[in-house]
Amino acid sequence: MRSKRLTLLATAAVLALGAAPAAFAQDLRALYEAARAYDATFLAAHAQARSAEFRAAQADALTRPSAALSAGANAGYVNADGRPGGDSNTLNATLQGRYPLFNRSNAASIAQAQQALRLSAAELAAAEQDLIVRVAQAYFDVLAAQDTLATVRAAKAATAEQLASAKRAFEVGTATITDTREAQSRFDLDVAREIAADNDLRAKRIALDQLVGRSNVEPKPLALPATLPPVLPADPEAWVGTADAQHPTIQRAQAALEIARLEIDRAKAAEGPTLDAVASVGAAKYMGRYPQGTPGSPTTTASIGLQFNLPLYTGGATGNRISETLALEEKARNDLDAARRGVAQGTRVSYFGVQSGTAQVKALEAAESSAKLALEATQLGYKVGVRVNLDVLNAQSQLFQTQSSLASARYNVLVGNLRLRQAAGQLSVGDIDAVNALLAK
Repeated sequence: MRSKRLTLLATAAVLALGAAPAAFAQDLRALYEAARAYDATFLAAHAQARSAEFRAAQADALTRPSAALSAGANAGYVNADGRPGGDSNTLNATLQGRYPLFNRSNAASIAQAQQALRLSAAELAAAEQDLIVRVAQAYFDVLAAQDTLATVRAAKAATAEQLASAKRAFEVGTATITDTREAQSRFDLDVAREIAADNDLRAKRIALDQLVGRSNVEPKPLALPATLPPVLPADPEAWVGTADAQHPTIQRAQAALEIARLEIDRAKAAEGPTLDAVASVGAAKYMGRYPQGTPGSPTTTASIGLQFNLPLYTGGATGNRISETLALEEKARNDLDAARRGVAQGTRVSYFGVQSGTAQVKALEAAESSAKLALEATQLGYKVGVRVNLDVLNAQSQLFQTQSSLASARYNVLVGNLRLRQAAGQLSVGDIDAVNALLAK
């Protein structure tokens, strides 16, 4: 009996902490690439970043010459002094060109477009990092749900064996009906937990399938024994310093501040002069029969010159616009300060979260070993009559719960490492490969 129970426990541990990879199991990198080509949120951010390139190109056009062609045709009837009238038809066409020679507003607009391009690049980087974390979280959520279901089923099998043992002991008169009822109660509870765990696994699978755009995804389990990577550098302030230099949120806020400053320049430029080179070529032809005679010959005009413009009075609009941009610059500066503080806080919290999770994994590994020894001792005590059935059930429950918590803690540390790198603005596709190296081959 004792040997059978130990074999059952060993089987449960394997099921709870990672089974052999399925025939079509996929690793984290493969599922990330699938999500990158399917996830609507990321694709929207990618399209937004591409649009910024075209906006920047539009701004560059402000310093280049422009040309426009206009044409028209007029039809009329003229009757003057009581004389018979006639048609008065005219065709005309004009080609106009303009080349800006001096315009401070255009220079500020071009600089703003470049900052907007930088801002969109930061937003795309943030979206990519967010996608990495979302895929990893969904991936390990499925593995954790699988482990929980396997642990519950193993616990139910162990409880069923203990229930059968209690029934046999009661039949031969060596135990009371209390042992049987306690085992039956624990078995019924395990059945209910199995139903809940199975439903939770279905939900986690649906979420992962939806994220990567595939059906019935089988993620590769964590290879055992698992060696979790250490957190380096082992100083939260070093992570904070890196985040301040390269975090996408801070880069977005910096670009927004520069855009706000350039908007002040644009507003002030509205008070200054502009100078353009202008030219036009036009042609008109009279096609009518009034006055009497043949239609007139074509008329051609051409001109070239400089056009100077200086606003003298705008009803207070320009001055108020400048005041508005100054207030918006102050807002952007405060937004940057808030972004830096938020990133620093998030980085520190993530760092200590990973440190705590790593310590928890070590503690749970020790607890698992202790729980196995405790179960063996309790089973032996029950066999010789110094322990009751409830003691065995509690020891089994403690072991299975510890194994389930240990598996979840390992997954949390792996995802926590990715979140820490995201909080510090360092997360990249290479970090996925580091996690992949810990998965079963």
